[in-house]
Amino acid sequence: MALQPADLTGYVTRDLDADLARWLAGEPRVTLPAAVALVTPFLSLLPASDAAALAGFDSRVRSGALPQFLDVYDWSYGFDFAANDCAVHNAEQVWSLGADGGGNLYCVLPDGEIGIWFHEEELIEDGTRFDNLDVFLWSAVRYRAIQLGVLALADVRDDFVSLGQGGVLHPELGLIHSLT
Repeated sequence: MALQPADLTGYVTRDLDADLARWLAGEPRVTLPAAVALVTPFLSLLPASDAAALAGFDSRVRSGALPQFLDVYDWSYGFDFAANDCAVHNAEQVWSLGADGGGNLYCVLPDGEIGIWFHEEELIEDGTRFDNLDVFLWSAVRYRAIQLGVLALADVRDDFVSLGQGGVLHPELGLIHSLT
């Protein structure tokens, strides 16, 4: 049976740690200063399952044990757009998770979707979203494992396609495009 987004509900709490240990154990760890903004106020905007996923991810980020696979730094996690003279023209509130290596930020939207904020346009790019944090992190972990050569794209391509996520499948901006 083809993998569907609903199959990944609870991934952060159920399977993320095992996948990180399997594929990314040797990666440097995320370290954030205590002064990084707290995610708690943003959690109240999210549906319950998305809030649970983000709270679980946040605890891993702040623990010092999370492998660095999303360019999570003090400038990219919980980025304060207004304080940095930046806008998000097509979303009122977002929580940034990390960067893509090109100045763009992965952001949680209040409906639980993940979008890519493009710094040049200062907006969440159409066609680049993920249904939720569980699906995004499942995809991002595998993307990094493929980059490191510990997982073959052929082993997960069908799952990526069946999940139908714009952030993976977009013909110019998706994760698969950047791997090929």
